[in-house]
Amino acid sequence: VQLQASGGGLVQAGGSLRLSCAASGRTFSSYMMGWFRQAPGKEREFVACMTWSGRSTHYADSVKGRFTISRENAKNTVHLQLNTLKPEDTAVYYCAAGPLRTILGGSYYYKSDAYSYWGQGTLVTVSS
Repeated sequence: VQLQASGGGLVQAGGSLRLSCAASGRTFSSYMMGWFRQAPGKEREFVACMTWSGRSTHYADSVKGRFTISRENAKNTVHLQLNTLKPEDTAVYYCAAGPLRTILGGSYYYKSDAYSYWGQGTLVTVSS
């Protein structure tokens, strides 16, 4: 199983980036796909998640209205569109996959330890 994150980079405040997470090695239709981030010196935090069906999506309050999670089922890829970026969005962004039954059953979509598979992370740096 592999989750390959890409798309990070350096951008000015107010700018945009699109992150991608290519999933391979198994069928993820019964998994929640999530994005987390970890800023220097801080704990990893939930950003957004969605099911492959698209029927269930969740966002952290700090990114709601600015970030959008989407998927390309045919390519087994999940995207995270980052708009109106702020310096405080600077972090390593990780994509993750976790079993739907566990996550939805307990509303654990925001808990990193509910996710079984993790990508390597992609760095987003927002300059002021």
